[in-house]
Amino acid sequence: MKKIAVIILFIFSVGCKKERVERPDHLIDKSDMVNIMYDLALLNVIKYQYPVQVEDYEKNDLAYVYKKYKIDSAQFVQSNRYYAADYKGYKKMYDEIALKVEDNKILFDSLTKLDEKKLLKKKKSIVKKDSLSKEKRLQQRLEKGAKEETQGVLD
Repeated sequence: MKKIAVIILFIFSVGCKKERVERPDHLIDKSDMVNIMYDLALLNVIKYQYPVQVEDYEKNDLAYVYKKYKIDSAQFVQSNRYYAADYKGYKKMYDEIALKVEDNKILFDSLTKLDEKKLLKKKKSIVKKDSLSKEKRLQQRLEKGAKEETQGVLD
């Protein structure tokens, strides 16, 4: 009975061994990795929100990110695997990305509101100019018509 308990304990200890991915030689810095994953997330959103405009660039989106951060695909995959091995740390990285998205969403929304206000002011000024000119033209027509009609009668 003691032998079976020792064997089971050994199996559990070997089975619960925490295997760690080896650190790659050219590991991407954690902050750069967060920025890369953020850029990739944005590219995916753009790709699915505006598929017609992005058709030509669809094949080059990863190449753009690799060129921007001066990395290659193997370096990205190895670094991603290394960081993903620590799921708590990886979750923190995704939380940082979510914060960046939320911050930029607020910024984007405020810029959009400013643009909408500018367009609304521009439309109002155009409408006011048009309405005034229409009123003036109508007044001129009425005055001209009244003069023509009364011209023969008053003479």
